[in-house]
Amino acid sequence: MIGIDLEGKVALVTGASRGIGRETARFLAAAGARVGINYAQNEARARSLAEELGESALLLEGSVGDPHRARTMINDLVEHFGRIDILVNNAATFSENRFDRDDSDGWERGWQQTFEVNLFGPANLFHATFPLMKCQGGGKVINVASRAAFRGETEFADYGASKAALVNLTKSIARSCGRYNIISTCVAPGWIETDMATADLALRRDEIVAEIPLGRVGTPADIAGIILFLASPFADYLNGATLDANGGSYVR
Repeated sequence: MIGIDLEGKVALVTGASRGIGRETARFLAAAGARVGINYAQNEARARSLAEELGESALLLEGSVGDPHRARTMINDLVEHFGRIDILVNNAATFSENRFDRDDSDGWERGWQQTFEVNLFGPANLFHATFPLMKCQGGGKVINVASRAAFRGETEFADYGASKAALVNLTKSIARSCGRYNIISTCVAPGWIETDMATADLALRRDEIVAEIPLGRVGTPADIAGIILFLASPFADYLNGATLDANGGSYVR
């Protein structure tokens, strides 16, 4: 049987203390990769994952929205493991920020914070990673976007816009850096059983599931499996593409 072997590879997974990031770190480590586990707040959960993965894991604290920390995170990973082959930009922030919001300061702050984490963070992480991947002869950049990038959102336009920009960043990296064997891809999940979705799922799960032809909300493992594929040699010619993973709830 043909399997996925990432022995000798080093990955950074942002937002890896929970949800999609946590499962992705597990999947990559199970395939033989050494993994940097980034977290911003959930130290206990991140540490428990690092203990589970053992010597193949490195804890990296800090918000990717902090440009300085984003860059030093890459340095810390490379200092520890010697290289970086796979960058998984998974960390994200999300909150309601409606157009009819009366608080203009809060509205502006919401947009700024959302873009700092969801777009500027991935861009800065890749900018710091690029020269290392170039010298190594290549690497993989895998961005986690969202169904929201394509359909437009009524209650959190800043989130949808940031994810649309992340999709475009994926294409820009693919076109600019493919010559160096740096491959950039994106996965766009729909509803997934994560902490970010907990409140909405608790309020209107039946309504949400009714929109999904497969009849279920996705799991973090559903997305982690796609990321593992994208990180593998099986996806080496899949450059600049975005894979929709929403159970058919939004088909482009």
